[in-house]
Amino acid sequence: MDTSLRGRTALITGASLGLGFATASAFFQAGARVAIVARREGPLQEARDAIAADAATAPADAAIAAFVCDVSDSAAIERAHRQIVAELGPVDILVNNAGQAATRPFMQITDADWQADLDLKLFAAIRLTRLVWPHMQSQRWGRVINLLNVYAKTPEANSAPTSVSRAAGMALSKVLANEGAPDNILVNALLIGSIKSDQIRRRFEATGSNGTLDEFVAAAGAKLPMGRMGEAEEVANLALFLASEAGSYVTGCAINMDGGVSRVV
Repeated sequence: MDTSLRGRTALITGASLGLGFATASAFFQAGARVAIVARREGPLQEARDAIAADAATAPADAAIAAFVCDVSDSAAIERAHRQIVAELGPVDILVNNAGQAATRPFMQITDADWQADLDLKLFAAIRLTRLVWPHMQSQRWGRVINLLNVYAKTPEANSAPTSVSRAAGMALSKVLANEGAPDNILVNALLIGSIKSDQIRRRFEATGSNGTLDEFVAAAGAKLPMGRMGEAEEVANLALFLASEAGSYVTGCAINMDGGVSRVV
C-alpha cells in the first residue's frame, strides 16, 4: 500500500502536542515537507526538534519546519501561510487539528465564549482551507483532513460550544468534499473519541487526583468498548492513509476514530 507523501507539502495545526504532533511525525516519515503550526513557540520548537531527530529514518527530501501562529487570528493565518509557502512550497495537504474541549451548560456560555470557540475550531479551518484551495485546484490534487470529535454526530447536554462548532466542521467537510471532488481534492473528517493526548493530561490534572496519569488513563479506558484509550499514533496512521494515494477514492466521510464509543456509525 502506497502511503508515501514524497514531494508533498503538509500544513498541520495544533501540531506541537498530541494528535497533531503524531500526525506530523507520520507525515515526515512518509517523506512530506511538513509545516507544524501552534501558538506557543517553546513547545512548537521542541516538537520540531523531536521530529527532526528521526530524520535518519525518513526519506532524504522530507523536511520539518515550525511556524508560530494563533489560528483564531485571521491576519496571523495569512501571515503564516505566506511564510510556509515561501519556505516549503504551496500546501498540498491541510490538517485542521487546532482546538480544545470547551463544554458547559448552555446558559453559562457567553457570546464571547461562542465567538472564541468558533474562531478557533470553525473559522480557522475555513480560512486556512480558503488559502490552500486555489493551489489544490490548479494542480488537481489536494487533501483536507478536519479533526473533530464524536459530539459532532451525537451532541449531549452540556457539550456546547464544542459540539456545535464541531458539527459545523462536519458540515463544512461535506460541502468541501462535494465541491472539491471534480478537482481531485479529497476532504474528510476524523471524529475523535478518547485518545491519549494533552487534553487527557489536562483533564487528569483538573481532577486533583493523588493517582498517576497512567492509572487515570487505564481506568477511563476500561469503560470504553475496546477496554482502552486510543493512541495518538493510531489517529496519525489513519490521517496518513487519507492523505496518501492509498486513500485516493475516499472523500466526504466523517470517520469515527473512537474505538466504538459513538452510538452512531
